[in-house]
Amino acid sequence: MTVTTDHSHPHAHAHGTHGHVFLGEDHARNERRVWAVIALTTVMMVAEIAAGSWFGSMALTADGWHMATHAGAMLISALAYLYARRQIKNARFTFGTGKFGDLAGFASAVVLGVAALMIAWESLLRFFTPVDIDFNQAIAVAAIGLVVNIVSAWLLKDDDHHHDHGHGHGHTHGSHAHHGHHAHHESHGSKDNNLRSAYLHVLADALTSVLAIVALFLGKWNGWTFLDPAMGIVGGIVIARWSWGLLRSTGAVLVDAVPRAGDLSTQIRSRLETAEERITDLHVWQVGPGHHAAIVAIRSPSPQAPSFYRQKLEAIGELSHITVEINAAHPG
Repeated sequence: MTVTTDHSHPHAHAHGTHGHVFLGEDHARNERRVWAVIALTTVMMVAEIAAGSWFGSMALTADGWHMATHAGAMLISALAYLYARRQIKNARFTFGTGKFGDLAGFASAVVLGVAALMIAWESLLRFFTPVDIDFNQAIAVAAIGLVVNIVSAWLLKDDDHHHDHGHGHGHTHGSHAHHGHHAHHESHGSKDNNLRSAYLHVLADALTSVLAIVALFLGKWNGWTFLDPAMGIVGGIVIARWSWGLLRSTGAVLVDAVPRAGDLSTQIRSRLETAEERITDLHVWQVGPGHHAAIVAIRSPSPQAPSFYRQKLEAIGELSHITVEINAAHPG
């Protein structure tokens, strides 16, 4: 005998169908903040390009166009939030649109990595072909950029306090017997990789501004002009490391790697396995920020109702969609 049950969270529809809404708890808030940072960056971009053109400042004009690329990177995150929200009920996305943020985060990580290489390469070239620097103007531009990035970083800083309250239901395929119940639990949450990617773009920009200000001040007062390209190389290396970390975390979600945080597989096994009942197959993967799905196959000499196994997993708040298959163990 085989019995299968599905447990969907947070939205379950009538007539035994399941909802697959696996967006992050703060999806709407994060989307608004990314758009706010884009608006702030765009205003700064227009102001710098206009001022640079009016006053004939190449430093201001160049930083303005740099701001344009920065806004473009933010746009990846913003559009991912928008698309995930608007396609939330699209049945083509069988496990919802919660992973669009990770896809956007992966793309942003690639952009971040390319930017790191460009910064390091340009800095390396300046070692061999130094350029004249207008220190006062360059320091002013870097300072303005740093202020904008600090405000942007504050807007994009993620909170680590997430609480999810789940409501689940189940049904037995074949007999169509329903076992309705409500589960209340807390989740430790999960990082929103889309917001993280936007935050890292801002942080990378802030880092380059800080390093530039330090190098420019020392260059102005001590004549250490070599520090300007040296700081650029250091910044490129640090940003490349951030890019690699973001690539690894988002890539793991996209290929459905077993989540490391909280070791959900271990928790599931500890709650379901007994001396007689064993898990014969287990798959756990992330379907959105703070949301994970699991498929569990159990062999039991005395199979219980689906709700029996489901209730054992209720305390694991990050499990938002559970499919349990129970197989009767034959003697001998």
